[in-house]
Amino acid sequence: MNILVTGGAGFIGANYVRQVLDAGGDRIVNLDALTYAGNLENLAGYDENPDYRFVRGDIRDRDLLDALFAEERIEAVVNFAAESHVDRSIDGPREFLEANIMGTQCLLEAARQAGVARFLQVSTDEVYGSLGAEGLFTEASPIQPNSPYAASKAAADLVCRAYFHTYGFPVLITRCSNNYGPYQFPEKLIPLMIANALEDRPLPVYGDGRNVRDWLYVADHCSAIDTVLRRGTPGEVYNIGGCNEMENIAIIRRLLGLLEKDESLITYVTDRPGHDRRYAIDASKIERDLGWTPAHRFDDGIAATVAWYLDNRSWWESVRDGTYQSYYDRMYGAEGRHGSS
Repeated sequence: MNILVTGGAGFIGANYVRQVLDAGGDRIVNLDALTYAGNLENLAGYDENPDYRFVRGDIRDRDLLDALFAEERIEAVVNFAAESHVDRSIDGPREFLEANIMGTQCLLEAARQAGVARFLQVSTDEVYGSLGAEGLFTEASPIQPNSPYAASKAAADLVCRAYFHTYGFPVLITRCSNNYGPYQFPEKLIPLMIANALEDRPLPVYGDGRNVRDWLYVADHCSAIDTVLRRGTPGEVYNIGGCNEMENIAIIRRLLGLLEKDESLITYVTDRPGHDRRYAIDASKIERDLGWTPAHRFDDGIAATVAWYLDNRSWWESVRDGTYQSYYDRMYGAEGRHGSS
């Protein structure tokens, strides 16, 4: 297939692009605005692949979208493009609403007009809100977002649903639990704690640190997305989980143990507003209907993740000090668009 991947220079998107190109047989056009979390170093070495093209641009740029759909004869879209950090959405919600809702609608309409055969919206379990001590999120759970980020993703999901029911457009939606693994931007919990620990900086922990998340290794998430893209039923939602519920403080202690650092680095800070207490995914539908299950145990995945950050210190140091972003702005222009084949 000719696949348009939006947000393909980000953490999950880049892992997906790498996985598909390594498997062979598909062409990937990667459209990414290269905002703060987009990093072409995540795809170093792939720019010479004849089945890969990078284009810098925004999914709200309809003229660019129309040109790409026509030039590349796009058959499928995987939409990773999103502002995705809860804390940033609390500080500045407007950009999240504009990028995640209106950007998704612009992409949907361009894809519909181009006759795209499959459109996969990559969403999040955060659209479901917060769970109590018991139970799991299923695809039938009510949508109850509690942060501006989660609300923007929930709204985008509903726009996708409307395009399926109103126009018969072949939309699929995936909702995943918390991802971890290589190339994750170091404002997220696991890479932030790894990087701070390696530099002997304090490890900031919200509240009592007992917020619970289900952790999914990014390679497993990418394989699930590809399974849904190729074999999922249009109009359906598929939850993707790692079956690894853990408290944040337990994750942090595990990381400190792997890094041989002292727990005195842990610093408790004021909890963020509206912090959801627990997420947990029921992924039985994707297993039952499509035969997908995660391949990585948490113990193996977290050890591999720590090893990657130890081996790729220059990557996360350049992200933390912003040198990668200034390089892209010099190469492409802060607002410019360029593509390479």
